[in-house]
Amino acid sequence: MNTGFYNTNLPPHLRVLKDEIEGYARGFGLDFYETIFEVIDADDLNEIAAYGGFPTRYPHWSFGMQYEELKKSYEYGLSKIYEMVINNDPCYAYLMRCNHTVDQKLVMAHVYGHCDFFKNNAYFGHTTRKMMDEIANHAARIRGYVERFGEDEVEAFLDKCMSVDDLIDIHSVAIKRRDDLSKYDFTPPPADPDDKRAPRFKAKGYMADYINPRAAAAAEDDERKRLKDQRVPHFPERPEKDVLLFLIEHAPLKNWQRDILSIVRDEAYYFFPQGQTKILNEGWASFWHSTIMTQKVLEPSEVVDYADHHSGTMATSSRRLNPYKVGIELLRDIERRWNMGQFGPDWDACDDMDKKRTWDKQLGLGRQKIFEVRRVHNDITFIDTFLTPEFCKEHRLFSFNYNEPGGNYVIESREFQKVKQRLLFGLTNFGKPWITATDGNYRNRGELLLRHEHNGVDLKVDEAKDTLANLHYLWGRPVHLETVFDNHPALMSFDGSEHTQQAIGGTNDAARTPPAKAK
Repeated sequence: MNTGFYNTNLPPHLRVLKDEIEGYARGFGLDFYETIFEVIDADDLNEIAAYGGFPTRYPHWSFGMQYEELKKSYEYGLSKIYEMVINNDPCYAYLMRCNHTVDQKLVMAHVYGHCDFFKNNAYFGHTTRKMMDEIANHAARIRGYVERFGEDEVEAFLDKCMSVDDLIDIHSVAIKRRDDLSKYDFTPPPADPDDKRAPRFKAKGYMADYINPRAAAAAEDDERKRLKDQRVPHFPERPEKDVLLFLIEHAPLKNWQRDILSIVRDEAYYFFPQGQTKILNEGWASFWHSTIMTQKVLEPSEVVDYADHHSGTMATSSRRLNPYKVGIELLRDIERRWNMGQFGPDWDACDDMDKKRTWDKQLGLGRQKIFEVRRVHNDITFIDTFLTPEFCKEHRLFSFNYNEPGGNYVIESREFQKVKQRLLFGLTNFGKPWITATDGNYRNRGELLLRHEHNGVDLKVDEAKDTLANLHYLWGRPVHLETVFDNHPALMSFDGSEHTQQAIGGTNDAARTPPAKAK
C-alpha cells in the first residue's frame, strides 16, 4: 500500500471523537483490544479491502481483480466502503479520508462493536491475534518462492490451492479429531509384526550359519517383504474432513508447495469464523453503533445524515438477505423479550394471544442476554435458537425458490418452519457441499477417493469438475468423487486428461465397470 506521501494518523478532531466514543463503548460494557484507527484515501482503502482487510498479502492476480472491481464500483458511485477492521491485537481499523464527520463517528462506534465481538465470541477464540504479522510473513515467504521458482509456476500452484481453500474442517477447532503428536517425542514406535525379519532359530555364534543358513533366511526375508508391499494400508483410518491437511500430509508435493498449501490453509481457518458469524457479528456492531450514536454522540444537525446512512445499510432486498438488518433486529427482539420475560416454559405454554400481547414481567434481563448471545453463538445457532414465528411475521420473512418455467425466483412459503429451514440450510457451510477424503489408495492404485455428503441438493457439475481437476493437480494421480445425481449414487472421476461419470452400486460398481465419458 502506497501511503508514504501522506499522514495516516487521526487528525486532532477525530482523535477527540475516538476517545469519546471509546469511553462510551466501554461504559456500555464492551470489551476490546486496543484499537488503532488510520485515515486513508479511497484508493488505498479499496486496496486493503481487496487484500481481505490487510495492508499486505502475497501476490496473486485475484487480489488485483478484486481491487479493480472495488475501484470501478466506487468511481461509478455504485458502492462505497465505510469501514474496515481487522481481528488482531491490537485491532486495526481504517477510515476513509473523504467521509463526513457523522460518518466517521458511526464507523468508529461500529468498529468498537466488531472489536468486542472478535475478542469475546467463542468462534474467534482459536484465531491468532497477531495475524497482521502472520500475513506479512506469509507474503514474504511466497515472494521468496516467486524469486526462486518463477512467478508463473508459483502463481499456477496458488491458483489450485486457493480454489479448494474451503475444503477444511470448520469444526476441528472445537472437536478433537486426532491425537496430538510431538516432533520432540523420540519414543520408538511399537514393533510391527509384519516388519520383522523371518524368525531365526536360537544358536550360538559359531553355529549360526549352520542352524540358520544365510541364503535361506535372505530368501524368506525377501518373500515376507514382497507380501507386505502388496498390502498397502488403507488411509485415512476414518474420513478426513480437513482435505487440505490430508493433502499436506500425503500428497507428493515439493517442500515449497507444501508450505504454500499450509499458508492457504492457515489463512482459511483465520477467515472462516467471519463467515460463520456474519449475521451476528454485523448485527452486534450495528446494534452498538445505533445505540452509541442515538444516545450519546449524535448532534441534532447530524440526525438526517445519520438516518440516511443507517437506513441505507439496513435496506432489505428481495434478492438477498441483509445480515445487518436481520442481525440487529433479532438482537433487539431478544433484548425486548428478555426484558419483558417473554421466554421460558410459561411463555411457550401460553396460547392466549391477548395475554401474550400484554405480557411484561419487567425482568430487565435483555442486555445481559444479548451479551451472552454474543459470546457463545454463531449464525446457525443464533437463528435456530432465537428466530420466532412472530419475528418472521413482523419482518415479512419468506422462503423462495427458482421457477424454471418463468425463469425467475418466486415466493415458496411464508410458513415459519419452511423459512427457518431455508435460512439454516443457506448458512450451513455457507451453502457449500461437505466433501471428505475417504481413501488415499483407492483401488490399490494410490488414487484419491472423496465423498460428497449429499443433503438433498445435487452438486453443480461444472464446479465439481473444476474441483476434481485442481485436486488432481495437487494429488498427482486420478481423483474420484462419490456423490448423488437424481437420487442415484454416482462416481465422478478425473484422470488428468478427461472427466468421467458413472452410476455406482449393484452390478454397475465403479471398481468393476469401466467408466463412460461424461458429456
